[in-house]
Amino acid sequence: AGHAEYGSGEAVAAVVTHVDVVPAGDGWTGKPYVLEERDGRLYGRGTADDKGAAVAALYCLKALKDEGVACRRRIRAVFGAGEEIASDDLKRYFQRETLPELAFTPDAEYGICNREKGILHVELSAPGACGGPLKALSGGTVRNAVPASAQGVVRCTEEERRKLESLAKKLGGEFSFQPGEQGLVISAKGRAAHAMEPEKGKNAVSHLLKLLSSCFGGQSLGGLWDFLARKIGLELEGSALGLRQADEVSGPLTVNLGVAEQEGGACRAVLDIRYPVTADGGAIFEKIQAAAEPYGVKAQVLAEQKPLFIPEDTPLIRMLKGAYQAVTGEEAALYGTGGGTYARALRNRGVAFGPVFPGEENHLHDADEFIEIEKFMLHAQICLEALFRMASQE
Repeated sequence: AGHAEYGSGEAVAAVVTHVDVVPAGDGWTGKPYVLEERDGRLYGRGTADDKGAAVAALYCLKALKDEGVACRRRIRAVFGAGEEIASDDLKRYFQRETLPELAFTPDAEYGICNREKGILHVELSAPGACGGPLKALSGGTVRNAVPASAQGVVRCTEEERRKLESLAKKLGGEFSFQPGEQGLVISAKGRAAHAMEPEKGKNAVSHLLKLLSSCFGGQSLGGLWDFLARKIGLELEGSALGLRQADEVSGPLTVNLGVAEQEGGACRAVLDIRYPVTADGGAIFEKIQAAAEPYGVKAQVLAEQKPLFIPEDTPLIRMLKGAYQAVTGEEAALYGTGGGTYARALRNRGVAFGPVFPGEENHLHDADEFIEIEKFMLHAQICLEALFRMASQE
């Protein structure tokens, strides 16, 4: 991470963005890494998450400088490069740089996200089933997205192939079947979405495992795939694992099967779990571990981000509310999210604030990601007003 800075004073206020992105994936109508303007929109990977906001932040600093705004706090635009892979970049950055007194990250929605669910990434591993029908499986590229595609290779009889095709029609997934060198290649098509909102996607891996277990029986596939088919299936709330819970402040727990792979004699999968701010991530992991053990599945925590909660009656919330109302004429509502933003790294001194407006759809972590130019410029005005207040107000 690095920063650009304007102003003087010992205290620092900051707008924190990230310039790393998730993989492009399939299904784009244009080139994902070439910015393209069409019909009042800018298309490209990172436009909404989060390069657009990063560019706006830099221009906001320039506007403050051009106007010669007097500051009681230095204003920094901090740019990270590891938000999509656990945000360890800011941990390292703040070992050497001043922690902001006030901060926000435009990496969510308006109004003000003053509470973020805990995030738990759990890796599950087990040997493959020797002599079973499943010879290979792959799906998903990152933990924090719903897999849009998955593929399995099975050795089966002609009768089993007909059964698979019949089940595919009944189960409602999108499947295709092609002969391959190692066996029948089954491809499943889903719909990508951010893991914080798995209900907006369609998990190709989960649908493929349901098809395979329905045809061959879960035990023949091996312990890991049997466990996932039985204890997760197509669920998003963790009921079969005994994890289902919610609180009034931040909402329900969600479970996303983000990555799955079988190669040779080993199987591996990664779960992305978003849990309420009043829940305990350690207790959640213990339940997963206990449920996995009878299947011969090993569970380990890859990463955990603790929940965030900042009360409404703080100077930061007051300033951000004032900025939003000054530009839009409306009050900024407080809300919670299952997303993980840089706000967690700010140690209860920062929140997520913009750049996406309520009801705005921009295909985060999906094909054809975009920002609407008119709304993007409105965000830029709000960002500037917020930085002005953070720089000059007590």
